[in-house]
Amino acid sequence: MYQKFYALTGKPFQLSSDPRFFYGSTIHKRALSYLRYGLMQGEGFIVITGPIGTGKTMLARTLVSELTDNNTVAAQVVTTQLEANDTLRIVAASYGLPHEGVTKAALLKTIECFLLERAQEGKQVLLLVDEAQNLPPESIEELRMLSNFQVGERALLQCFLLGQEEFRRTLALENMEQLRQRIIAAYHLNTLDRDETQGYIEHRLKLVGWKADPTIAGEAYNAIHEHTGGLPRRINSLCDRLLLYSYVEESHTIDEQAVNTVANEIAEESSHAGGKTEIQGETKIPVEKGSPNMENRLIQLEETVAALKKIIDRFAGEDQPDPPPSLKLRRISTGSKE
Repeated sequence: MYQKFYALTGKPFQLSSDPRFFYGSTIHKRALSYLRYGLMQGEGFIVITGPIGTGKTMLARTLVSELTDNNTVAAQVVTTQLEANDTLRIVAASYGLPHEGVTKAALLKTIECFLLERAQEGKQVLLLVDEAQNLPPESIEELRMLSNFQVGERALLQCFLLGQEEFRRTLALENMEQLRQRIIAAYHLNTLDRDETQGYIEHRLKLVGWKADPTIAGEAYNAIHEHTGGLPRRINSLCDRLLLYSYVEESHTIDEQAVNTVANEIAEESSHAGGKTEIQGETKIPVEKGSPNMENRLIQLEETVAALKKIIDRFAGEDQPDPPPSLKLRRISTGSKE
């Protein structure tokens, strides 16, 4: 769609966490340094928290993408209201271990043998748990128990916990004292400031061959930061819509008025949908099949696309020499894998 119009080689603002698009803002560089430090220590827990959309998953995937050697075995778990009795099963599955129809004792033995074998090979085993705020205290305790596996003074498993702000409240609970003692580093992500917001946008655009087409006015960057609060995910959603809007308008300039127009459209769609609307594009979201959250996301997405089609139809109905193509909707995957 707009990629060809602006001579871009790809979509710069997809919501999927692609490490190629990692932007090293001050806060994200610092958080990544904490993760790298934890990796070098090879033990304990590293905790990264922050509001939804601040880039926690991007951090995790960026770290994993840096593991180019064969000395680290990493797995990532995205929790969706995970029950405590499923924790060990999910961990085993993430490393490709047998997990169906076995007892908890058998799961523990399987995981322990796997960790011992990797240690004998001189390898470090890393577990990244995303959306950790969804974990009940019992599941967190299961993870802590796994960290007890060690050979001599060497821990066999290291765990990174990434969660939203409420996860800090979970960690502050009285029964989390033993886990807190094993946290070797913790960092809280904040939002981007105005200049970082501009840097973030231009960084992503340049990665897909942007050569100042469309041009983006300074006032437009101010408005984008104001409407998104500096949250990367919201910036992605708004900027993707901005490019679509400008393409429909056949404009090669994005100004403050365009930003406000698109932001108001999104706000109006949100009020009709009964919640916050974000353009999902072709993002695949790992969720449980049949979950109410997924149904709500699909309903909101369909309403959003319907609104976009109205915009397209409005301009296609006018006397224009070359109307844009019809908008196509790709269904979001409801599977648990990306």
